Amino acid sequence: MHFRDLNEAQLLALAITSEEEDGRIYRDFARQLQADFPASAELFTTMAEEESGHRHRLLDLYQAKFGDHVPLIRRQDVKGFIVRQPAWLATSIHPEKARGVAAQMEEEACRFYEAAARQATDPAVRQLLGDLAQEELKHEATAREVGEAQEAEGAVLAEKESGKRWFVLRFVQPGLAGLMDGSVSTLAPLFAAAFATANTGETFKVGLAASLGAGISMGFAEALSDDGKLSGRGNPILRGAVCGAMTTAGGIGHTLPYLVHDFHTATGIAIGVVVVELAAISWIRWKWMDTPLLSATFQVVVGGVLVFLAGWLIGAG
Repeated sequence: MHFRDLNEAQLLALAITSEEEDGRIYRDFARQLQADFPASAELFTTMAEEESGHRHRLLDLYQAKFGDHVPLIRRQDVKGFIVRQPAWLATSIHPEKARGVAAQMEEEACRFYEAAARQATDPAVRQLLGDLAQEELKHEATAREVGEAQEAEGAVLAEKESGKRWFVLRFVQPGLAGLMDGSVSTLAPLFAAAFATANTGETFKVGLAASLGAGISMGFAEALSDDGKLSGRGNPILRGAVCGAMTTAGGIGHTLPYLVHDFHTATGIAIGVVVVELAAISWIRWKWMDTPLLSATFQVVVGGVLVFLAGWLIGAG
């Protein structure tokens, strides 16, 4: 059926199921955020309670007008109606993302109640739908007020620190480990093959094999090292995928230049890429791991140079 064809009983039934679904989404957000972001979890719990209050008001009016049986009419059953994006199905979500989804939900709910109020003819139904439209508008202001109060109490700052730690543990740390391994460990076999054969095609094959092999190995090692339940490092499969992908990328970076047929040109480009990779690793360690830039650069460059020399000596010998 199309939204414009709904009668008042169906409009109310649709509103009831919509409010119930929105309340569940907010409670899902609260549950996912509770451990790391309790202030945001409290906000979504409050919003879920407000949605529950709306549902009860709609249900009371429906029962008074049309009886106790409420037909199940869902969003996906109605053409021309809003469809929620499944952002809440994610195993983890950041507070900023959750707040953005909630703001969109409130705006869509407001538009729905305004359209439903225009379509209704019964004064009581029209009045309630119009009131709920105004209340949905107020939800954003309420959320802002709660956020400001939490910020004044220092809860938001604590959440930002927790969010940074969450991001570092689940993405930066495994990604950095993979990038370092891929960029450094593949230098020896790649440049050993390069200087031993002076053949760009063969060197590319060795570098590609080393990069993919290292990526698979590091991905499995990261995924199997920690299930994330006690350490808070998140889903092991996601961490393994991040680590494996970054390991492969680190090796592929200085392997791709050997697609160039001229050996000296390819080697020069590859060395330049290695310098960029080592600089990127140093910057990430300084930016996210609180390592002094000079110290990070020294450690990474020394390691890279030693591995490069090992590959060069083996290949040239």
